[in-house]
Amino acid sequence: MNGASREALAAARESLAALTDSTTVDATALADELAAVTTLLEREVSLRRVLTDPAQDGEAKAGLAQRVLGGQVTGEVVDLVSGMVRSRWSSPRDLVDSVEQLADEADLVAAERDGSLDDVEDELFRFSRILSSSSDTSSRLRSALTSRTAAPAAKSELLHSLLGGKARPVTERLVTRLVTQARGRSLEGGLENLSRLAAERRNRSVAVVTSAVPLSDQQKQRLGAALATLYGRQVHLNLDVDPEVLGGITVRVGDELINGSIADRLEDARRRMAG
Repeated sequence: MNGASREALAAARESLAALTDSTTVDATALADELAAVTTLLEREVSLRRVLTDPAQDGEAKAGLAQRVLGGQVTGEVVDLVSGMVRSRWSSPRDLVDSVEQLADEADLVAAERDGSLDDVEDELFRFSRILSSSSDTSSRLRSALTSRTAAPAAKSELLHSLLGGKARPVTERLVTRLVTQARGRSLEGGLENLSRLAAERRNRSVAVVTSAVPLSDQQKQRLGAALATLYGRQVHLNLDVDPEVLGGITVRVGDELINGSIADRLEDARRRMAG
């Protein structure tokens, strides 16, 4: 997102945070209604263009949003979306993406309230690793979930058979919404973004740690403490095992890669010898 949309999203997130600070607000219902608004804006191209037209008065756009949404969603959601359309957006697509992000964040608020946020983070990570596997089963699963011809209901049913009763309800809701309302996004990118949002609920970064063998509890504690010192905030560890690492570990935090694997050092030595 460009500057204007980033500022508008930041303001909308503050409004959502203020709204969900009240425990009387049903965060799950809020997520459902924001997801419904996302679907509406995705379908009605002309509507989202009008609502993000910089030539239109902000109050006029807010009034339009209130007329369209009134009676379909609760007053809290009407007020939230009305506030968003008063802001300036760089593109109509950014508004749709931002409403959807608020829906995801509302679901994560629900997970935080019931104490399942850590589990949701881990489950999102594990599911992304299953999809990225090179096995035939993973490839078929990914093809089924990203098929443009498969009906959303069929994808939802497939996900329920995989996750229902095995993952937290919030995890299933987030993944199902991502898969059935992809809107041109990659499945991998969407899962990564969900993991990032979950981490932000705790003001944490996420480190993807790959090691040749599982780390002991003591090793995990030392690594977590070292990364927290390095980045100045708590870092959640998503752990993966890959025998090809050949000892040591690799750690990725955002776009930064900290590589301490034997395989990496051997490759570096080979490059130096070749040079």
